[in-house]
Amino acid sequence: MDDAKRRAEQTFNAAAEFFDDPALGFWDRFGRATVERLELRSGAVVLDACAGSGASALPAAERVGPTGKVVAVDLADNLLALARAKAERQGLDHLETRHRDVEALEYPPGAFDAVIIVFGVFFLPDMAAGTARLWALVGPAGQLAVTTWGPRLFEPANSEFWDAVDQVRPDLTRAYNPWDSLTDPDAVRALLVGAGAERVEVEPVAGTHALRTPEDFWTIVRGCGYRATHDALSDAERDAVRSRTLAAIADRDVTKIETNVIYARAIKPDNP
Repeated sequence: MDDAKRRAEQTFNAAAEFFDDPALGFWDRFGRATVERLELRSGAVVLDACAGSGASALPAAERVGPTGKVVAVDLADNLLALARAKAERQGLDHLETRHRDVEALEYPPGAFDAVIIVFGVFFLPDMAAGTARLWALVGPAGQLAVTTWGPRLFEPANSEFWDAVDQVRPDLTRAYNPWDSLTDPDAVRALLVGAGAERVEVEPVAGTHALRTPEDFWTIVRGCGYRATHDALSDAERDAVRSRTLAAIADRDVTKIETNVIYARAIKPDNP
């Protein structure tokens, strides 16, 4: 495992404690919306790469039914534990979790009727090669679904957070956020086409997410990819960033943040 993947594993294992908090309800909303855009039949076999706590794997398991199968793969075992617990509560025995690197899976080409990756493709060190490998796992007439963040993620609270970080740790505000590389529909389309995908459909959807209180945004920071920045701060730095961020959100009366997404789907020919 390379350093970038190891950092992602550590970040999201730590974020798991807040990942399913109601303040981060957008995970489930966008995971289900991704599945709803697919044509999943009963009995289908589905791979959910970078599955997290099951936001797309669980609705996919509901859709394919007990005669189907969903394999949920993630580097963060703490998130997979949440997915397993939810699947057990819902009686979805046909959902299997695997603590693995999605780029080191041993399934043969065409093994799945659908492959899903929601907010995960930008963590692949080589997105083009990684997407091509996922496309290869899609069988005839199967589908690949890729969902990414759109522009202006979490604005206007996002800018307040990074401004606060810049005041105490400017080195951290210069860090590269991988999700920033795919916020344009044309870039998502180009990624899929470059990976050899066919019949590519791309749908940008503008949206917002409500904040009940400014504190909700700090919960979001602790339960998403921003957790890496949160954990890189000292206790004193973290307290300063939290105080400044939440004060700015309150002063501006921010009650919702932007959560724009891009849904993409590619469909493989019946006889590739």
